[in-house]
Amino acid sequence: MTVRNPSAHVDSWYSRSATPAPAHPRLEGRLTADVVVLGAGLTGLSAALELAQAGLDVVVVEANRVGWGASGRNGGQVIFGYGCDQSKIASLVGLDVSRQMFDWSVEGVDLVRERIARHDIDAHWRNGHAHVAIRPRHVHELKAWQRDLVENYAYPVQWWDRDQLQAQLPSPRYLGGLYDPRSGHLHPLNYTLGLARAAVAAGVRIFEHSPVLSLARGARPRLLTASGEVEGDFCVLAGNALVHGIAPELDDKIMPVGTYIGATEPLGEDRARSLIRNDMAVADINWALDYFRLSADHRLLFGGRASYSTLPPPRLAANMARRMARVFPQLHGVKFETVWGGLIDISLNRAPHWGRLGDNVYFAQGFSGHGVAATGLAGRILAEAIRGQAGRLDAFANIPHHNFPGGRALRTPMLVAAMAWFKLRDALW
Repeated sequence: MTVRNPSAHVDSWYSRSATPAPAHPRLEGRLTADVVVLGAGLTGLSAALELAQAGLDVVVVEANRVGWGASGRNGGQVIFGYGCDQSKIASLVGLDVSRQMFDWSVEGVDLVRERIARHDIDAHWRNGHAHVAIRPRHVHELKAWQRDLVENYAYPVQWWDRDQLQAQLPSPRYLGGLYDPRSGHLHPLNYTLGLARAAVAAGVRIFEHSPVLSLARGARPRLLTASGEVEGDFCVLAGNALVHGIAPELDDKIMPVGTYIGATEPLGEDRARSLIRNDMAVADINWALDYFRLSADHRLLFGGRASYSTLPPPRLAANMARRMARVFPQLHGVKFETVWGGLIDISLNRAPHWGRLGDNVYFAQGFSGHGVAATGLAGRILAEAIRGQAGRLDAFANIPHHNFPGGRALRTPMLVAAMAWFKLRDALW
């Protein structure tokens, strides 16, 4: 096994600072397994690890490198809930089922911490997350959310007024925040590589640089690549925004969206700690939100742009630097050492889209930018279903999902127009 070459991943602070990890071979020839998994990201590796620990033979096929997609490039914020408000899920499946799903989302947060400890993953875990208010309407929205979480979901979160928030986050931009000590943040690429290492130790076979060209369905589904194929009793599709045409009935249920994040030059420990004194992660609640946190080497990791056309925004680094200076005027003139992005998969209602195709092909997609904890949960629930305990997967499969309007030709421009309206609303009130 050779040491992972950081340049094999998209250039980012994550790839530059990742723990060296072994490379995996290309899929060659014909293999068989109990379960075949498409995608070596957080969902696929979570499912593979759970299944291997239960004694099943698992093969994972990855088009690029372990953690090459969103799993290794995201904002690193590990938060309860899903991509839509819990009230949205309650409206789709009822309050009782929504309460169960919320508890499962908290399980997903706890699962991240448990796996870091159990498998000794150097993921730079830090406790604490705050959703923050920019405008008075955000204050009302966050307080209403707090009441809903406490009254309907028995989940205690703390409301911090402006003075309490400024004691930890001395930014003039925010009016208050909802703080959760149980959520947190991590180095997502290190975490994903650590899951792969744990999966291999449990017996999982991982193949990199092996793009899947097609899925042959039947009594024993097969994943076919240019140089090989692997057949199993069950198949898990965990490619999310990066897979097209493998299961066409899934493609129109999600939309790829580009998101972007940057890492500043090193700030030094004192200067970094003066920005976020308790080292929590932070996100505002604008539709086009800013989110940020400190790195282990005292940089600010700042995300604040999205592209609904999937094309990188022009002058990305300069625009992000301006957004960062609105949050921290004291960082005016500080440069981003690296800026990177990638595609996430959003569903039309922003709720998770997890389920099965027929009797033996399982999938999870539609994490809608809220996937670091939910992907681990999804992998566990898919593994449960494959092992015959499908109750939790059935609950998610009952969430109604519709195709994006406009078909393949028009859905992207329609979404771009809709997002322009939401961004205008953010700017005006």
